[in-house]
Amino acid sequence: MRSLILIALAGAAAQLVDGGIGMGFGVTSTTILLLAGLGPATASAVVHTSELGTTLVSGISHWRFGNVHWPTVLKLGVPGGLSAFIGAAVLSNLSLEAAAPVTSAILIALGINLVWRFSRTRSAAPRESRPHSTPFLAGLGVLGGFVDASGGGGWGPISTSTLLAVGREQPRRIVGTVNTAEFLVTFGATAGFIVGLWEEIVANAAAVVALLVGGAITAPVAAWLISRINPTLLGGFVGTAIVALNIPKALGWALQHPQTLIVQFIALVLGVAVTVWGNARRARRAGGKENEHSGASTAPQRGGSRVVETTEPTGRDGFPAGTPAEDSEPVGVSSPRS
Repeated sequence: MRSLILIALAGAAAQLVDGGIGMGFGVTSTTILLLAGLGPATASAVVHTSELGTTLVSGISHWRFGNVHWPTVLKLGVPGGLSAFIGAAVLSNLSLEAAAPVTSAILIALGINLVWRFSRTRSAAPRESRPHSTPFLAGLGVLGGFVDASGGGGWGPISTSTLLAVGREQPRRIVGTVNTAEFLVTFGATAGFIVGLWEEIVANAAAVVALLVGGAITAPVAAWLISRINPTLLGGFVGTAIVALNIPKALGWALQHPQTLIVQFIALVLGVAVTVWGNARRARRAGGKENEHSGASTAPQRGGSRVVETTEPTGRDGFPAGTPAEDSEPVGVSSPRS
């Protein structure tokens, strides 16, 4: 019962992260399940089986809100699903001793990607409107699908981050399209785990339900929190935590325990510092743009023959400076000069 509670808490925490930054359910929940004692393959199988329901609901929701580009879904999701099937089969056939360092190393790479993704500034507007080429989307889907299945997560950090960096579509369309394509990836990964780990999936059916319940409970909370938290800080801190938590299993074979603790401490300090620095830089950049826009309206303007310094330039008796009402002064009355 205690393990089921931990798994439900993993789903709750993962959904809070995913609801706050739009990615990270698989990476976060897999990391927590590994810490709870599940093997890498079993943890990934539990996560992907539970995601069959969440990705289906997410895809339908994005479709209803017009956030899905279906040609991209097929070009990205079909190769991703096939690659995820292969990744799940490979992970299922690895021994526990071999799988743990591999999975943790992939999770560390994904955590670093999250820190980088949420510490840099980027333009919110798409740079180009032409569609992505089919080979590019297929290659991205193959990479994202394989990493997602073999590492227990990573489809969002890889696919969403790449498409946002390229910037040929609106962010909401990128997120909606990638989330919808994730159902195909999850289906392929789950099929691979069913072939290789059917007995483990049946034995951990309660864990699948617990993960779903935990995520369902915090989904409304995540939707409420997203308007009250700083998603860039959350994404960077979550990525830092994922890196630090997976260091012992990824490097434990090469480092002694005291050395592992030192590496974890360095990772925490660097991750937090980079995240805070990137967020401060983004805030300064946004403040500079606001000052540029406001500077045009607050610049000195002339109304007739007098200089007006207010943001809403007005002439005598409240009329806007330079209007006919301002210029219609009685003959013989001169305006004071500055």
